[in-house]
Amino acid sequence: MSGNIQVEVVFALPDRQLLLTVSLVKGATVADAIRMSGLGDRFPDARLDELQVGVWGRPVDRTHELQSGDRVEIYRSLEIDPREARRQLALLGRTMRDEVD
Repeated sequence: MSGNIQVEVVFALPDRQLLLTVSLVKGATVADAIRMSGLGDRFPDARLDELQVGVWGRPVDRTHELQSGDRVEIYRSLEIDPREARRQLALLGRTMRDEVD
């Protein structure tokens, strides 16, 4: 049994997303994975240390211990509340579906 684990770290911007696989020592945390991914250097203006994080869609603390195969997700703040976006579209006679088609 190896002392290393493999995890994915994902961060999305409005125009692109980046998914990186990192190798970490067993017992590594979410913070370790983000640091090892180098995303902070790639996106210095994103202030990654202030954003919410999760593993497989479940919010967790940065001290959360990772397991091999986990996917660390860094969540950006919403530009607009989804409910408000739907209200604004409804006033225009459109739906969210119209926006993707």
